[in-house]
Amino acid sequence: MHVKKNDEVLVLAGNDRGKTGRVLKVLPKSNRVLVEGINVRVKHLRRSQASPQGGRVEHEFPIHASNVKKASA
Repeated sequence: MHVKKNDEVLVLAGNDRGKTGRVLKVLPKSNRVLVEGINVRVKHLRRSQASPQGGRVEHEFPIHASNVKKASA
């Protein structure tokens, strides 16, 4: 894979095209990367003992590694 954890990357495709972020996690089996602040989705939580209120939580979801490149410094 051409990017590693903590690399600064530029998003080349998708809704977040042109944005930059830091790689939080690399998933080599699925050829995806998790980038800080990119591809943020709302996940709905059901009420439970751990979260009695339930509610909505924003999470970053992985994007394909071909859609990012290392940001030049």
